[in-house]
Amino acid sequence: MMANEKNVMPADVPDFVMEAEAAMAAGEFFDVGAEQEVTIKFGKGLMGEPFTSKNGKELVEIRIPNADPSDSRPWESFVISPKMVHENQFGKGLWMKLPEAGKTRLARNVSTGKDENGKYIWKIEYRTISNGELKALLEAYKTRESVLGKLSEKKEAAAAVPGKSVKSQAKKQEEAL
Repeated sequence: MMANEKNVMPADVPDFVMEAEAAMAAGEFFDVGAEQEVTIKFGKGLMGEPFTSKNGKELVEIRIPNADPSDSRPWESFVISPKMVHENQFGKGLWMKLPEAGKTRLARNVSTGKDENGKYIWKIEYRTISNGELKALLEAYKTRESVLGKLSEKKEAAAAVPGKSVKSQAKKQEEAL
């Protein structure tokens, strides 16, 4: 039942409700649209074990590898409900959907120095990024060179060295075994 059909005084109903009802009566409909989501795909090795937070919520930590292979700092991470993380159809990877307009808070352990006993002093550094940026960070491995690609480069470099063939070296190793 619409607001103007009840025994309600027109002053009791906000103007925007009256306008919306009039538009709906005229056959106009408002397309609210579904909220846009970002699908993030990542490997099983990046997800930690589920744990219970201090307030009793079940959470799981997702680790983000450093984009630069020469970066030796600890990886960044964030926590999320394990109900939001799903296994892909082949069972080899994981995926999750997050709102595109949302933000995620990342944490990274950072060494601030050493104490008098020689033990490292750690603090947690936080930063907030959009979920689109999070997708780019978690899926950065797709743009990196693979180990197999590097292996083929090394084989080509070894083949370019005169006097040594890769096949003969492999045969010598097999004979040694």
